[in-house]
Amino acid sequence: MYVVTFLCNPLFPKLTNALISKYLISLGGDRVTWLKGGVAAEFNIPEIPSDYKKYWFELQELQIDIVFHPGKLRKKKILVADMDSTIIEQECLDELADEVGYGTEIKEITKQAMEGHLEFECALKKRVELLKDTSEKTIDDVLRNRITISAGARTLISTMRRNNSYTALVSGGFSQFSSKIAHKLGFHENRANHLEIKNNKLTGNVKHPILGKEAKVEVIKSLTKHFCLTPNDVIAVGDGANDIGMLEFAGTGVAMHAKKIVQDEANIVINYCDLSALLYLQGYDHKNFIY
Repeated sequence: MYVVTFLCNPLFPKLTNALISKYLISLGGDRVTWLKGGVAAEFNIPEIPSDYKKYWFELQELQIDIVFHPGKLRKKKILVADMDSTIIEQECLDELADEVGYGTEIKEITKQAMEGHLEFECALKKRVELLKDTSEKTIDDVLRNRITISAGARTLISTMRRNNSYTALVSGGFSQFSSKIAHKLGFHENRANHLEIKNNKLTGNVKHPILGKEAKVEVIKSLTKHFCLTPNDVIAVGDGANDIGMLEFAGTGVAMHAKKIVQDEANIVINYCDLSALLYLQGYDHKNFIY
């Protein structure tokens, strides 16, 4: 058995019985289950059609996400989430760079890295070098004035925690940001790179080892081993090229408002719903969300 899930931006509900019924008939599904009126619906199908991508392209034109996925093991025991442009709406280094006058240069390096045009570790070092002698206090200023939490993030983490899932924030960014964001949202743990700081100033160096795309896969391996689980028990979410390995390795990997290179590789692509999509994909009804 497989599940077809339909999603849209919760701020602009546009799913209707007529629209869902059209696809129910076309795909040979059973009865429709509404997870939230106008926002999330699903039905079961016996198999995924070979031309399933055509349905995705059709519905993207209507700003609707459609996901074909297995019906077994839907509720996951572990959530592994990227931070920048996923759990938060910004790239922390870019915002830090804006504060100290290197925004244009660093944003371009970030863009190249997240689109897969620059090797991640090299891009990270280049950006941090430009921030040499930045006051440590600037990090707090950025967190307070520039960083906003992505829609649905709090609900995603709170709901999964209430249902005894383990939540990990895993970032190619920096612990000086991720530790505070993880604490604010209630993640069980966070793992990230570390900016070297001496005399209350950034030295322009990144402490080793550097957490990149391979390290994100290793996090899933270590967590599943620790909890005696398998990758099928994991749902992962990210948006950049350094998240591809993690998304492919997890049982459910979600490319969330992601770069083109990530969308091209991912099995699940969400462009319009917010992070509550990860709950709907697991079969949660909105009445059971923890806000």
